Amino acid sequence: MKKYQLILLIDDNRIDNFIHQHVLSKADVSEDILIKNSAVEALEYLKNPDHVFPDVIFLDIRMPIMDGFGFLRAFEELPEEKKSAVKIFLLSSSNDPIDVEEAGKYKRITRFIQKPLDISQLSPYI
Repeated sequence: MKKYQLILLIDDNRIDNFIHQHVLSKADVSEDILIKNSAVEALEYLKNPDHVFPDVIFLDIRMPIMDGFGFLRAFEELPEEKKSAVKIFLLSSSNDPIDVEEAGKYKRITRFIQKPLDISQLSPYI
């Protein structure tokens, strides 16, 4: 697997973040893993020109205030040169067909993954 500079985890569930960070760290796929506990917090980070832009984003769908799809709509407003190479993986504990259908509307989504994250779900995507 390729090694990335930065992976961004966006999930309001701290336990899921802990597990996913552990899985990714053990797989040694990134120099750094950044955790944001809300989509709003993640967007604030991404809009700051002084911050390193992630190579990969793992995005929870179900979050309060702004869900994963709201994040994706806002993400589309960011400069193309920053977001063009980003791989986005949607994470969900639900297999709701409506979520899967909605996810299909976003060209930037690399894959829809059922929680918990397992490194085998990422090959050949990263």
